[in-house]
Amino acid sequence: MVYRPFSSLGRFALAACAVTLGAGSLGAQTDPSTPAPSGLTSNTPAAQTTPTPAPTAAPAGPNASRFDVFTGYSYYGAHGQLKPAGVSYSSVDEGAAGSVAYYFNKYVGGEIQFTAHPDGKNDGLYFASAGPIFRAPMENFTLFAHGLAGGARVGGPNNSGTPFYHEPYMWGPTLAAGGGMDYDLPFLNHRFSLRLFEADYRWFHENYGPYVGIPTGGVLGGRANVGGAELSTGFVTHFGSIVPPPPVTYSCVSSPATAFPGDPVTITGTALNLNPKKTATYTWTTDGGTITGTSGTANVDTKNAQPGSFTAKGHVTEGNKPGQMADCTAAYTVKAFEPPTISCSANPSTVNPGDSSTITANGVSPQNRPLTYSYSATAGSVSGSTSTATLTTTGAAPGTITVTCNVVDDKGQTASSTSTVTVNAPAPPPQPKTSNLCSINFDRDARRPARVDNEAKACLDDISLNLQRTSDAKLAIVGSAAGGEKMGSKLAAERAVNTKDYLVKEKGIDASRVSVYTGTTDGKTVTTTLIPAGATMDSAGVTAVDESAVKVQPRKALPAGRRRHHKK
Repeated sequence: MVYRPFSSLGRFALAACAVTLGAGSLGAQTDPSTPAPSGLTSNTPAAQTTPTPAPTAAPAGPNASRFDVFTGYSYYGAHGQLKPAGVSYSSVDEGAAGSVAYYFNKYVGGEIQFTAHPDGKNDGLYFASAGPIFRAPMENFTLFAHGLAGGARVGGPNNSGTPFYHEPYMWGPTLAAGGGMDYDLPFLNHRFSLRLFEADYRWFHENYGPYVGIPTGGVLGGRANVGGAELSTGFVTHFGSIVPPPPVTYSCVSSPATAFPGDPVTITGTALNLNPKKTATYTWTTDGGTITGTSGTANVDTKNAQPGSFTAKGHVTEGNKPGQMADCTAAYTVKAFEPPTISCSANPSTVNPGDSSTITANGVSPQNRPLTYSYSATAGSVSGSTSTATLTTTGAAPGTITVTCNVVDDKGQTASSTSTVTVNAPAPPPQPKTSNLCSINFDRDARRPARVDNEAKACLDDISLNLQRTSDAKLAIVGSAAGGEKMGSKLAAERAVNTKDYLVKEKGIDASRVSVYTGTTDGKTVTTTLIPAGATMDSAGVTAVDESAVKVQPRKALPAGRRRHHKK
């Protein structure tokens, strides 16, 4: 067997590791004097007058996780032979690696690692090992080194051809030492890192028992001491943190910020970075009124407070160590009594003549005194004595009506506001439209294809009734011919003229009220359209008929001798 300690893929991985190591070393040389970004400086608890707490400082330096879980690809370049057979182990291009590291502090921890290289050309290798791990967190990278010891489950070298030999999977000792570099990924709060490379030297020993010799139908036997480069890359997931928790911060806000004597004021505090395993204690003080509260919310009684500006102070603590307590302040003002205010609105703000609109007045007394409402309008009439009234526009001319809303409290202090309602001009009557009436078919009399037969009488009688009911309306008759008819245009005109002749002569319709046209519809039909006074028919696709050039065809039936009988 040809001995190849590294395949082309292995050599490429080693070169990539070397380049990455150089680039990482340069990138790790960060000027320690570079200031931290704004918003990441240390935060001293300070008074807050808004509900937005002050930004909390991020821990200095890179993220120092408590647990690191690595999964990824692994390559093993074997360098060794089975003795005394002299058969070399092959390198394994495809493999997987996984490890869990627990860190006792920022730099030192313990690691458990498992790697699998099952698909070698003549072997398969599994390694389970554990040992100490050391790391050096930097600005964007983390360098690490470890030493591992454990067990190696190795099968091979094997050959199923000629000569045949076989080594079963057996356990033996393994040692590994090396290190690598992780790049901190910026998203998801730095939860993940990319393991740019992990390069270890791994040695293992296997004893397959007494050597039998080649060829053999069973186990070949012998011993192996194999070393080689184990290269890995993949992703690291970080869990937990060994960075001390950020200090407690406290902010508070008053609501309302301005009150009148006797009005309650609520002070709401927001504490951040509290330890959920501890119980926080809250205390409150104020220099105006009386404050009560034992939680993040306190209430101020202002009934005995004089007008002026005051400050409430809050204190939260969960221990006596630095960073376990914080203070906040919130300002509020007690004002002297003021007159009422009022706003006025109309719904709807636009109405038709004679319609009504609801007037809504919103009067507010800063001291919550009783209020009385009254209303007036420049047109129409308004009624109501509460916070709502009704404007009636009966008799009002189209235009704008101004409504005045008035309010007075029990101390005689008043306020007024106005709203407007627009009365629309009456809407114009709707524009008359044409309407399609019934249609007549001319496909029953093949000898006289333009004759109006008895089947059409029902339709024409209905048309006659419509014209009699609307004496100012007119009628448009449009004749059409089928696509395959000879002299189709002439037949279409005759059908329209014959239909008009029936209405004029037999129904007494004034001929000036009926217009005849030819259309483009494919069919032996006549369609009718009623045109009310003021409406206009759409003349697209129709042509007026010269009635003087068309001879009216009588409706009488053919003589008996000229009727065509169908053969039975």
